[in-house]
Amino acid sequence: MSFEPTHPESVFTYGAPQLKFGPGARHELGFDLGQLGARRVLVVTDPGVAATGAPAEIAQGLGRGGIETVVFDRSHVEPTDASLVEAVEFARGSAPFDAVVAVGGGTAIDTAKAVNLLLTNDGELMDYVNAPVGGGRAPGNSLLPLVAVPTTTGTGSESTTICVLDVVSQQVKTGISHPRLRPTLAVVDPELTISQPAGVTAASGLDILCHALESYTARPFTSYEAKSAEQRVPYCGSNPISDLWCEKALTLMSGSFRTAVHDGDDAAARTEVAMAATFAGLGFGNAGVHVPHANAYPIAGQVGDFQPDGYPERAAGEHGLVPHGMAVSLTAPEAFRWTFEAAPERHVRAARLLDPGAEEPDGPDLLPGVLTRIMRDVAIPSGLGAVGFGEGDVDALTEGALKQERLLATAPRTVTPEALSGILRRSLELW
Repeated sequence: MSFEPTHPESVFTYGAPQLKFGPGARHELGFDLGQLGARRVLVVTDPGVAATGAPAEIAQGLGRGGIETVVFDRSHVEPTDASLVEAVEFARGSAPFDAVVAVGGGTAIDTAKAVNLLLTNDGELMDYVNAPVGGGRAPGNSLLPLVAVPTTTGTGSESTTICVLDVVSQQVKTGISHPRLRPTLAVVDPELTISQPAGVTAASGLDILCHALESYTARPFTSYEAKSAEQRVPYCGSNPISDLWCEKALTLMSGSFRTAVHDGDDAAARTEVAMAATFAGLGFGNAGVHVPHANAYPIAGQVGDFQPDGYPERAAGEHGLVPHGMAVSLTAPEAFRWTFEAAPERHVRAARLLDPGAEEPDGPDLLPGVLTRIMRDVAIPSGLGAVGFGEGDVDALTEGALKQERLLATAPRTVTPEALSGILRRSLELW
């Protein structure tokens, strides 16, 4: 089914943070923050990243440059509403700050976004969470400068306008989305990813792939009804600029992803994957993502006791963990099989960029086949069943995915409950 607007949109928008990329880029943070007028900053990280010494190294370097730092190192892997409230309360009790620095993966960067939002705007966290889960309120005040220093390769949070979180009471993953949440500066230093375990590299890398693939196959911006200036949102559908970033990200991942997983000390592969993550972030941060990401949120929120390789053991009483990139990938092959008819040429083009030697013919099985081979090669579980879900969970997962209205609106076909449940059911066992 194609979209036929009465008055087609003719305008697309593009936004991105300032970017500094390359080995050793983190050593220039003092200068960068000075340019932003910062003299007292909050550094947000998590226990695992803190244990690598990178946040302490960065804080010490800023101190030598005359910038006072306060470190919050208790960000929760896969942030929850409760963990974000804890971080906000810490920050409010330690304020004032001139800037916020996030050192880590999506955990730290998304936590820093929520902290920055609520340091500068009144109200409570759930006021700003996307409707219908939360209030969907937009921030009324400008935020502090946010500098994102990713230590994992995948989330793209250093480029985007969204903060992702689990709302535990509703067993759903959702987000807060607004242009003011986008970091001011992304400092991408591939040296910081060398210590990333293979399991984390694999899960994060699948997130990169799905960011690029979903953005590339998203509804084109011209398929929407024309908007007025005040109606424009960051995710405007696939467009010529996001397409370029996504294509380049897929090309980079084709050559380097497996190497980065299996030989983490390969600096060239790490650099290319970090660049792919940045490019995919610059793509999906404007085009948007769709069905695999919508499905990933209830998968992460409703999981039982699954424990992924390379991630910290869960504390007593906590439910299991399906890392975000893994959760996204588990329904991606079947989602792209379903979306194929909306834009066959884009699905084929994406698959050929990712695997030029793929033997499948140019049809609906091509991209799913390419993806499942990659997932097997990097030891991603073989479907929803492998992380603990069964046929009896499909209805609840479908209900959770349907709440992701903002994401599903970007899908290239009209998403129905029946379509989602079919994708989820077929994803119980991928191979």
